[in-house]
Amino acid sequence: MRRTRKPVKPHGRRVLHEKVIDERGGITELVIWQVQKSAHNPAGIKYRCAYIPRGQKQPAVLYDVHHGKSHHKHYMGSEQPYQFSSIRQLIADFQVDIDRVKGQEGR
Repeated sequence: MRRTRKPVKPHGRRVLHEKVIDERGGITELVIWQVQKSAHNPAGIKYRCAYIPRGQKQPAVLYDVHHGKSHHKHYMGSEQPYQFSSIRQLIADFQVDIDRVKGQEGR
């Protein structure tokens, strides 16, 4: 497993940036920033967490929040709202979805 860290354009204070290439060649990247709290983003957290299986161009799992959209996730081509509660829970929920995709890949 290789881990790399890259500089990130400032969106606030970077809390985490990690990119992992797994044993199957899938790419998992988590980027989390602490930003100014607002009516749109009362938690003051901005993130992009993506899992791209080997050989694919689009993420099979993507959790993100960005200008114009509230917290949401994309799972196997379907977008759904995501109830953000904490960074720890975000990472745990993201990992559960990655594990489900990897389980389906192994079939």
